[in-house]
Amino acid sequence: VQLQASGGGLVQAGGSLRLSCAASGRTFSEYAIGWFRQAPGKERQFVAGVSRSGGWIQYGDSVKGRFSISGDNSVNTVDLQMNSLEPEDTAVYYCAAAVYPLATMDEYKYEFWGQGTLVTVSS
Repeated sequence: VQLQASGGGLVQAGGSLRLSCAASGRTFSEYAIGWFRQAPGKERQFVAGVSRSGGWIQYGDSVKGRFSISGDNSVNTVDLQMNSLEPEDTAVYYCAAAVYPLATMDEYKYEFWGQGTLVTVSS
């Protein structure tokens, strides 16, 4: 499966952005999907994930209550709605797919990765 992340940009603190991850080659229903981010000089961090069935969703502690992950199998996309953005959310955001069925935080369980989209939050 090939993944394409989009929707990044520049936003002021307190604002919102919606990222989208589109898949080609296979359908999302065959994979668990995760969103990760990596800020300059920092390790990659789990943001949110949804299980293959769509019934189990998990969020990283730093985004709980602000971010929401959702999928649309009809158009083969998984979106990440980001609200109440903070400068600390500035990073390159990646979507990834795992044959592993659950919404795992373990990046090493994800076999396929998109190219990343940059989110910059100004203070």
